[in-house]
Amino acid sequence: MNFTPELRHFSHDDLPDIRQTLIDVHADVHAARMADDEFRRRFPWFVDHWGGNPGFSCVIAYDGGEAVGFAYGAPGASGREWWRGHQEPGPREGRTFHFSELMVRERWRKTGAAERLHRALMGARREDLSALLVDITHPRVQALYETWGYRKVGEDQPFPDSPVYAVMVADLPLPPP
Repeated sequence: MNFTPELRHFSHDDLPDIRQTLIDVHADVHAARMADDEFRRRFPWFVDHWGGNPGFSCVIAYDGGEAVGFAYGAPGASGREWWRGHQEPGPREGRTFHFSELMVRERWRKTGAAERLHRALMGARREDLSALLVDITHPRVQALYETWGYRKVGEDQPFPDSPVYAVMVADLPLPPP
């Protein structure tokens, strides 16, 4: 499918208008696992947590009026970034954008939508670094992020019921595609 999504940018102030869209896309992407995965069922809490940050930034891709996927995150408080303990010595850069979520519905996967969402979100960032977590049982996703400029710096399990994640960081601005 050759597809160019319509990309719309949203901020903290827009969360009441986009919250349900984010939850609906997540529920669609994870439908097969939602019933028995308490961690995934807590996604609305994560939306509210990240969206509650005044620097929250989100990009939603649309095909006509249908949400294809989204990417979002928020800047971290300088010096309090959760990923720093995974790098010795830590980088001198102090400003980090915590890239929390990237999801694309099945029908639009392998169309370039994920990279377009990621680049649209990161292209607007002024921080020095981007940090994210990738489930270690998804090595192809980790490899994809590596092609976008990220490098693995460690592993973490931030919640007792969450997966173990690869901790990845990238210098901003990202290199061109």
